[in-house]
Amino acid sequence: MANFKNKVVYQIYPKSFCDSNGDGEGDLKGITSKLDYLQDLGVELLWSTPFFPSPQRDNGYDVSDYCAVDPRFGTMEDLEELIAEAAKRNIGLMFDMVFNHTSTEHEWFQKALAGDEKYQNYYIFKEGTPDKLPTNWVSKFGGPAWEYVPSLGKWYLHLFDVTQADLNWENPEVREELKNVLRFWKAKGIQGFRFDVVNLISKPEIFEDDLIGDGRRFYTDGRHVHEFLKEMVRDADIGDMVTVGEMSSTSLSNCVRYTAPREKELSMVFSFHHLKVDYKDGDKWSLMPPDLMRLKELLTTWQEGMQAEDGWNAVFWCNHDQPRVVSRFGNEEKYWKESAKMLAAAIHLMRGTPYIYQGEEIGMTNHHYTAIDQYRDVESLNYYRILMENGKTSDEALEILAARSRDNGRTPMQWNDSHATGFTTGTPWIIPPENYRQINAAAQMEDETSIRAFYKKLIALRKELDVISDGRIEFLMRQDPRVLAYRRYTGEQELLVLCNLTGEDASVSVPAGWENATLLLHNYTSDLTNILQPYECVALLK
Repeated sequence: MANFKNKVVYQIYPKSFCDSNGDGEGDLKGITSKLDYLQDLGVELLWSTPFFPSPQRDNGYDVSDYCAVDPRFGTMEDLEELIAEAAKRNIGLMFDMVFNHTSTEHEWFQKALAGDEKYQNYYIFKEGTPDKLPTNWVSKFGGPAWEYVPSLGKWYLHLFDVTQADLNWENPEVREELKNVLRFWKAKGIQGFRFDVVNLISKPEIFEDDLIGDGRRFYTDGRHVHEFLKEMVRDADIGDMVTVGEMSSTSLSNCVRYTAPREKELSMVFSFHHLKVDYKDGDKWSLMPPDLMRLKELLTTWQEGMQAEDGWNAVFWCNHDQPRVVSRFGNEEKYWKESAKMLAAAIHLMRGTPYIYQGEEIGMTNHHYTAIDQYRDVESLNYYRILMENGKTSDEALEILAARSRDNGRTPMQWNDSHATGFTTGTPWIIPPENYRQINAAAQMEDETSIRAFYKKLIALRKELDVISDGRIEFLMRQDPRVLAYRRYTGEQELLVLCNLTGEDASVSVPAGWENATLLLHNYTSDLTNILQPYECVALLK
């Protein structure tokens, strides 16, 4: 399997990264134009979210053709140029495979609607009448997880949007079709794959109502999921590539199986439990301050649990589905720079492969929209309606969306302080935050104290120091909710990391033997003391 432990992955959301033709949406040529920026940062793997043909009901995660390029992003020739130019800079591409479902505009589903039984078996259809749902399962985007097709007298399953029909992985023909997709892109020179919600692909043998939940317990980490992944990796010959699975509501024990080298499934996994510590009663749409003790406990549990069984984490704060971390767990006003750096160090020095989401390296923030017509995300628009139906005022619903909307991570990359952040010469498809005039890449390129410079150093250190890429981890100060502290170690090196997670001073006691250690990283210019300043982070090496 490819070496991924000393790599840092940079995630691109093409629609919002860079627009080369002025139509207001990012494209493949835009990505190619910024490869020098990414090479300078030090990243060697670029994960791009989908740019395949799609009706864009879910921003490209509703794919209508897995082996083509949506014209809004360019052409296959543009993509081949991107692959070649990235390779010249020692940058590999990781593509996003949405294999749990297709768009209802996909040729397979259209044939199913036309009555072709072969293609109906590509999906999960259930005979029935319009007045009785097959089960009471709830879609991840709200509402029932089933849609009735009157012309067929059948319901189809969609765990996400109604236009995203779930594939039937029990059908070996479906699995072979998807392996062919992987073979196609591997032949194009792709270095890795990210598999969207891949732990949902194996559905139960018997579909029944969930009397205690929304149905997810019947299909999450399903009965054949490990078998299906082993088969896919083996038959598509991608065992030597970097692969990451996005795991929805997963368990530690399953993630060990997904990633332990002996299992021959995936290189690493995304899990999201640590990003639910500000969900009141587990509800994404109910706000509360982050539970920092719970955050520490979850990071500790997953780091130690994966280490014990030789599993491997993808470590991250942000992606295209998450709010900006400096707005969420940091302080974007008083301690913007300090908290952004601290949050970077906390993750990048852990055991696992770090992911940077576009703009995270310059401290981009949430957008703070004030009107529903400023949003574009289907989930956000659905939940605004649901929140209003449940008795929230418009202001209350907008306050929740401002904190939770996936559009927080989808605003244009802030390149400079010119028109539309330098993202486009036209009108951007979604409004950028007002603060782009201060927070932008150009302003940080030559500034050695910038957030970007700090990320650049973290990337370089992972390549230089085995203790970061390969060392073991031990957590310290476990009972203090304010301080995230851990030790990384190999037979030759030790690293001590101390992070103040709060905007208040926090006392620490550096363990004996570290008095003469080398100061590797620090996000303040003052001397070290036994008091960590707000959002202070320190890394010592010996």
